Amino acid sequence: MTDRILIIDFGSQVTQLIARRVRESGVYSEIHPFNKVTKKSILDYDPKGIILSGGPASVTDIDTPRAPDELFDMDLPVFGICYGQQTMVEQLGGKVAGSEEKEFGRAMVDVTDDCELFHGVWDVGNKEQVWMSHGDRVEALPDGFRIVGTSENAPYAAIANDEKKFYAVQFHPEVVHTPHGAQLLENFTHRVAGCGGDWTMAAFKEQEIAKVREQVGKGRVICGLSGGVDSSVVAVLLHEAIGDQLTCVFVDTGMMRMNEADEVVSLFRDHYNIPLVHRNAADLFLGKLEGVSDPEKKRKIIGSTFIDVFEEEANKIGGADFLAQGTLYPDVIESVSFHGGPSVIIKSHHNVGGLPERMNMDLVEPLRELFKDEVRELGRELGLPDAFVGRHPFPGPGLAIRLPGGITPEKIDILQRADAVYLEEIRNAGLYDEIWQAFAVLLPVQTVGVMGDARTYDYVLALRAVTSTDGMTADFYPFEMEFLGRVTNRIINEVRGINRVVYDTTSKPPGTIEWE
Repeated sequence: MTDRILIIDFGSQVTQLIARRVRESGVYSEIHPFNKVTKKSILDYDPKGIILSGGPASVTDIDTPRAPDELFDMDLPVFGICYGQQTMVEQLGGKVAGSEEKEFGRAMVDVTDDCELFHGVWDVGNKEQVWMSHGDRVEALPDGFRIVGTSENAPYAAIANDEKKFYAVQFHPEVVHTPHGAQLLENFTHRVAGCGGDWTMAAFKEQEIAKVREQVGKGRVICGLSGGVDSSVVAVLLHEAIGDQLTCVFVDTGMMRMNEADEVVSLFRDHYNIPLVHRNAADLFLGKLEGVSDPEKKRKIIGSTFIDVFEEEANKIGGADFLAQGTLYPDVIESVSFHGGPSVIIKSHHNVGGLPERMNMDLVEPLRELFKDEVRELGRELGLPDAFVGRHPFPGPGLAIRLPGGITPEKIDILQRADAVYLEEIRNAGLYDEIWQAFAVLLPVQTVGVMGDARTYDYVLALRAVTSTDGMTADFYPFEMEFLGRVTNRIINEVRGINRVVYDTTSKPPGTIEWE
């Protein structure tokens, strides 16, 4: 069996990044919520080591999350991160207290002593950049621990118990803002826990195919195909797993990118030989969205309408037992607590929080624990061409969430044409593969302009482009002003209804990538 690491989740918004870093080093990992972890579940999972995640709670409060006390007597290496460090210290007899000097953001750690966690990465006497996000801090260590790193506001920023193979840090090694964090995690998984690093995406593919076959049995599956990378990878994976038990349904909501519906239908019918039902439901969706401007209501309307349409199409083909979706982890963590864990809800997604309470089909979601870049890697493993798996993400609700305010056919047409110009210019400039996601947003704002000596009163278009590796954090893309000027000129001249263009320079956080 492949070596594995268990991550106990205390509710951090970036817990999945820990799993992602561990997998990148070739070690399989799973996230289990703290309230579902017992000594028996740990023994059943049989990990080589355990990582305790961060979380929003304070160990100084009553009835806050804890690791199972038995965990520390199971002769397993343990690595505590942020809240994970604090609960480890408190449970083992040390002391944690609230602090007036809180740390949020970049900080510098003084490496005061060596340990296996730092091997080949950090040297004693150096200052190293990390990412902090804590209010409480450790004030006294349990027996057997020593300090190996300090920061200005965290005197126990890194601690070690070499005999027990317990290590803990106050900072977050899983985020990119801790430059050597991935190497620290790899030192824990490989050097401390002794993992071999032999898990690959090929192994994940075979594992998921086996899971799908076990879940589905002889049942029929209907797959919601959007034409994006996620649902397409799901479709190809399922087809490899269950063959003609799968039927794909492509629902044209009327809110796709320009010409996208024709491209999707052609691609799957002509190239993949996967059974495909094409349902044009534009009038249905637009009718239900008429007069709706609240983004959460839009998502829930779109989600429930999707399921209604899928069920209708399933009945037409003789019924289906399962609905397959391209749900990814960023969808889940921003919508509901992953695996029932304690993460805070940010917003709902059409294929998670937007599902109706009552469904006639069970869900098949083989990508549910993957980030976008891992899905792309899986797509390549399945034989999809690079040009296809490298496409920018496109949200399930489509242009509906790029049209703040009310939605009309006229606004959709304007946005489709403007977005097409923007993406064409990005490709022409050779920038498409440098950017994680780029799109236009038609604002519910009109401004005065002058075109051909005549007064105009038209819409404002916002352009958005970000760089990211996982969709959890993102920075705006720094276009040259000459490029932005060229795009603006083309859009205003070629797309009637727009007389002003702006560029969004917000990063995530504090914003989200999409506007709604």
